[in-house]
Amino acid sequence: MTLSAIIHPMRYARIIISLLVILLTACAVPAGGGSGQSSSQPQTTAYIENKGSDTIVNLALAWAETYQGARPDVRISVTGGGSGTGLAALINGTVDIANASRQIKQEELDQARANGVEPVEFIVARDAIAVIVHPDNPVSRLTLRQLSDIYSGKINNWTEVGGEDRPIVRLSRETNSGTHVYFLETVIRLGDKTNTTLFSMDTLLLPSSEGIINEVRQNPNAIGYDGLGYVPDDLKIIAVAEAEGGPYVLPGISTVNDKSYPVARDLYMYTAGQPAGAVKDYLDWILSSEAQAIVAELGFVPILADAP
Repeated sequence: MTLSAIIHPMRYARIIISLLVILLTACAVPAGGGSGQSSSQPQTTAYIENKGSDTIVNLALAWAETYQGARPDVRISVTGGGSGTGLAALINGTVDIANASRQIKQEELDQARANGVEPVEFIVARDAIAVIVHPDNPVSRLTLRQLSDIYSGKINNWTEVGGEDRPIVRLSRETNSGTHVYFLETVIRLGDKTNTTLFSMDTLLLPSSEGIINEVRQNPNAIGYDGLGYVPDDLKIIAVAEAEGGPYVLPGISTVNDKSYPVARDLYMYTAGQPAGAVKDYLDWILSSEAQAIVAELGFVPILADAP
């Protein structure tokens, strides 16, 4: 006699259903349920990808570390690569926040909108671009016009600006850097949107702020530029005047805020549309006095007047 002849069909169906219920209940047990861990332990519920400007990267890392200390339910990944790299990632939908040391370009906006992305801009700090030379270089001040002529190749020897008879070695960030773009537009082209002057072809392009610092430190003929927060005490910072006969001003928090230093800029974060959830909470914190105090600690300029 077969098993199906012994078990009534209805009872057979109930057995099958009971077995299915047991299996489903077992699958519903949370992973790690038998590990002995308390369910009250904080779980990571949000992950924020943040990429872009190398000028901002150290500040962004400091922000992320501080924020995660207070919010263990949030994880923030911070990488550099340049403003163009961060904005490209935002356009492609691979980051939550793009860092930029320049404003987004019109062609980048057009590309973003073609991809269904509407970038939203946040000014998160301010920065001075410091012009730096080797400490043994006797030149201590330059006008914007002289800097333009140096970097465009019109001035090639330090004697032409009051220095020793040495060839000028020009250093710059690479073209995907927002700092490169800002220096080109503000210094080399003197803020004139119709000016098409370019960096001299023999300008040495370096991939990082640290690269410029190290090269200036080793080469007494070199001139470079970098965000003020990256410049160490052992290098010489040039005082800059907007025009011949004008005041020569060194970069600093006070001279950026009173606009007397002529090579200063805003620093930005961009999101794809208005931020929400964990990203909004994080940006709100970045604009708070607690986060802006970190801006000042790292040598940048806070956007809040009452920040330390």
